[in-house]
Amino acid sequence: MEKRVGKILTNWCVITGGPCTGKTTVVNLLKERGYVTTIEHARHYIDTRKQEGDTIEEIRANENEFQIGVLEMQLEEEDSLDPTKLVFLDRALPDAKAYYQFLGLEYDPRLIDAIEKFRYKKIFILDRLPLVNDYARLESEEDQIKIHSLIKNVYAELGHPIVYVPVLPPEERVDFILASLDE
Repeated sequence: MEKRVGKILTNWCVITGGPCTGKTTVVNLLKERGYVTTIEHARHYIDTRKQEGDTIEEIRANENEFQIGVLEMQLEEEDSLDPTKLVFLDRALPDAKAYYQFLGLEYDPRLIDAIEKFRYKKIFILDRLPLVNDYARLESEEDQIKIHSLIKNVYAELGHPIVYVPVLPPEERVDFILASLDE
């Protein structure tokens, strides 16, 4: 496995963007087409805690605890993936850095170490769609815009290859991503 600047080069592609950009829809379509994908960990963390009997208010009451819970899930998953296999990630560890910035939280040292570990093949940043809130997505449109900008900045600062995915019907977004894999 080739290393460069202390980073493990992976064949992983990150599907990312602010809240409500269609990430999970795109990832699910990629999975339907037979590609290996990951889940979105913040929603999974919320769902897991809800199954344990916690309310959304209890889950979101301590943002630092919430971010640590999500981070632990992401760390476990990325450490379990084969860097040589093509995998589409529904967000990745650098997204957490953007959320820490958005929330004004001090970075968990494990996050910074982990971000330096992997180099992703491509970062696909999906353009924003109209915000639709649900039980897990509580951000305002202003928050959506800010988080989206922070995510773009974090990946740009880290030097990962970025492809911006325009607003298109979901199947066309997937086609656009697949056509951009080896460019």
